[in-house]
Amino acid sequence: MVRGGPRLDEQRRREMADAYLSGAGRYDRVRPGYPDVVADWVVPEGARRAADLGAGTGIFTALLAARGLGVTAVDPSEDMLAVLSTRLPSVPAVRGTAEHSHLPDASVDLLTLAQAWHWCDHPATVREAARVLTPGGRLALLWNQLDVTLPWVHRLSRIMHAGDVFSPAYRPAFGPSFGPPEEILVRWSQELTVPGIVDLARSRSYYRRASSAGRARVEANLLWYLTDYLAFPAEAVVRIPYYTHAWRAALLPA
Repeated sequence: MVRGGPRLDEQRRREMADAYLSGAGRYDRVRPGYPDVVADWVVPEGARRAADLGAGTGIFTALLAARGLGVTAVDPSEDMLAVLSTRLPSVPAVRGTAEHSHLPDASVDLLTLAQAWHWCDHPATVREAARVLTPGGRLALLWNQLDVTLPWVHRLSRIMHAGDVFSPAYRPAFGPSFGPPEEILVRWSQELTVPGIVDLARSRSYYRRASSAGRARVEANLLWYLTDYLAFPAEAVVRIPYYTHAWRAALLPA
């Protein structure tokens, strides 16, 4: 987990991010969504155009589109964007990255990165945001975290090698082009079956990059923990506690 200390080096970060260039179908089935209250908080009053960087399969993109915004989805993975285009056929999809979005200058009122900030070169991403946002436009960052303050969830995350993203104390650096950042933290839960939790582990970068033996070990340990140690029935629906941490900041006048 990134906790405000040394960041992943560039090569390691890209290797881990590359795990998400495929496997979009499973990702879309089991990855958690986001609370409506967070989407409402992220969208600025009067915004008309938005772009979702690292949009993946469109889990957060759909919330922006549902709020009446003209949204463009940006992601480096053709596989992810194919699922997104099936889910949201009216949303333009662009192959690009947070650092090189290929969006026009001053073209959107809102730029979001949902579950993507930890894969980015932060200074380059902030520069790109300042380029594509309209004057006074908003950059918003958000991510879901397993609520590891609960001991059973902490052990679950360890078995899954979830690691998650940032600690609640983490403060993203928006840079001098943006005004003072604001934050919101919302606690909620996702319901998944026991097989769905195994699929959730399979959607993680650690699992996708592991050897066959490593993958088998994760699955065996996870099934033991859920069905033997925690005594859930094999097809039980489990309520998994999460929180969503979101940040927003406005682009300052040039």
